[in-house]
Amino acid sequence: MTANVRYVQNYESQCVLCLALHAEQRSNYMVFLEVSKGVLKTVIPAEGAQVQGNGESQLMMESSSLETLNELLAIVSYTSTVYHIHTGDLASFQFEGHEAVFPITIKQPQPPILYDMGTDINSQVTITTKTFLRYPELNRLLKSIRQFYKDIKVIIADDSFKAEKITGDHTHHFIMPPGKGWFAGRNLAVSQVTTKYFLWVDDDFLFTELTKIEEMVRVMEANPELDVLGGKVGGDQFYSSLIYEEGDEMEGGCMYRKSRGKFQSLPGYPQCSLVSGVVNFFLARTNAVQRVRFDPKLKRVAHSEFFMDGLGSLMVATCGHVSIGHQKARANNRYGRFRYPGDSDQHSRSQLNFFKNHLKCLVFG
Repeated sequence: MTANVRYVQNYESQCVLCLALHAEQRSNYMVFLEVSKGVLKTVIPAEGAQVQGNGESQLMMESSSLETLNELLAIVSYTSTVYHIHTGDLASFQFEGHEAVFPITIKQPQPPILYDMGTDINSQVTITTKTFLRYPELNRLLKSIRQFYKDIKVIIADDSFKAEKITGDHTHHFIMPPGKGWFAGRNLAVSQVTTKYFLWVDDDFLFTELTKIEEMVRVMEANPELDVLGGKVGGDQFYSSLIYEEGDEMEGGCMYRKSRGKFQSLPGYPQCSLVSGVVNFFLARTNAVQRVRFDPKLKRVAHSEFFMDGLGSLMVATCGHVSIGHQKARANNRYGRFRYPGDSDQHSRSQLNFFKNHLKCLVFG
């Protein structure tokens, strides 16, 4: 017994199993098919075979000719009778004392989300950042962006206590409620992106001659399975790997993060490697990141949490040939009180990680 298993759309008939029977010569051949979430149909032959249950969940076919029987089996169609965006059925194929069970996937196809790539980088990428109490750094960042990309759109999410006015062509400044938080701001910024890609940068970065957004787009376009592509910051390449071991329903699983852990090189790009997480300088597919989002419960310190939430959903890579500068830190005591919170905030962050991802252990290495 053989089958060619395929998926079906909701309420759509297809030849999903393309069955065949291989057996020694007999005077008569009888097979049974059974499914639970759909109905089976084949052609009713004029002669030479008998079919019962056509259009039902149980189908019997009988013939003295193996060739005739296989002709009927090859055109069996399956129609799902339940609606679901992604579920499955099991088809049972029985002959004498033998049974084979084949899976059928029932899936609602998704329409594509297309973006007009235009003719230059300005219609392909939006630069996004989040700022809080660091206007001198933000203004230096904006000045460096305009040195290399004078017409690219920049989106700023700002939850400073007293917002300062940020102006400039192609610069969009979104003022949030004060102290709303780091990941809430990231969500706001990304929600306003209308281009296929966005480039995330921190507000204290600096564009240099090595900040080649076009090169990052080229890598992403050549690898459509990629969702996030990171680069170097200040001459250093930060990345990590995540290993998740599923646990039982009661205790949960374990997550291990290895700093500078990576997998294989990206095909065709030896300077790039597949990883699980990257630093805050990355190009990302807008629709992919919007599906994962940034957890707004994380207000002050967070980064790996986004990649933990996206593990198994986002394909991430890092490249060493694109980089961005980092501004020299200046004294800012007010900012520092929020940037480096006390033990209670760290404890709350840890509690959230363990609860949300249902973990019994979380190891950062």
